[in-house]
Amino acid sequence: MTKSAVNPPSGPATVESLTPRGRKTRDSLIDAARTVFETVGFLDTRVEQIAQEANVSYGTFYRYFESKEEIFRELSTRLFEDVHHREPSDSTGSPAEKLIASNRAYYEAYRRNAPLMAIVEQVATFNEDFRLLRQEHRRQLTDRTARAIDRWQRDGRVRADLDPVLAARAMAAMVDHTLYLWLVQGDTADAEALLDTLDSMCLGALGLDKA
Repeated sequence: MTKSAVNPPSGPATVESLTPRGRKTRDSLIDAARTVFETVGFLDTRVEQIAQEANVSYGTFYRYFESKEEIFRELSTRLFEDVHHREPSDSTGSPAEKLIASNRAYYEAYRRNAPLMAIVEQVATFNEDFRLLRQEHRRQLTDRTARAIDRWQRDGRVRADLDPVLAARAMAAMVDHTLYLWLVQGDTADAEALLDTLDSMCLGALGLDKA
């Protein structure tokens, strides 16, 4: 059966136009896609496998998504929104406390999403669209950090000689790659010791005391 035989000419329905039942089916497909991607990888995943995992027909998939690339993009967007949401819920506290809370929140999100993060990082190396998507979400993260650093500099709480944007990018790269090697590549380390070290290095770069 060809895609044209099952895909309506008008294309997949928009999320806004779906009924509650349609939204439930769409979410089931997204959950199923994550399971399949994490099991066999992006390149070996087929639409048929996603439909089978979601317990729907092959044609049903195309009522909601045009391709495995589209559903992977939806998964990636949800992943980035979870992993990169690093702002502590409590707005009070010192810059050091906020930075540590942000790092710990990022670690927890990265840890629960590590299998999919591994696939996203892989796909970003050969797919331009996903590389740009990855860059955009990383930019949103570093922009928030840069604004915080700039605000702390104006308050006289962190080093004034740092470029806020470059400092934010450097710290994000250090934390991100460390967690990738640890949680995805399987580099062994004591969790608390490694997190304490990352915190100390970030605070030291900004001239902040941990206490």
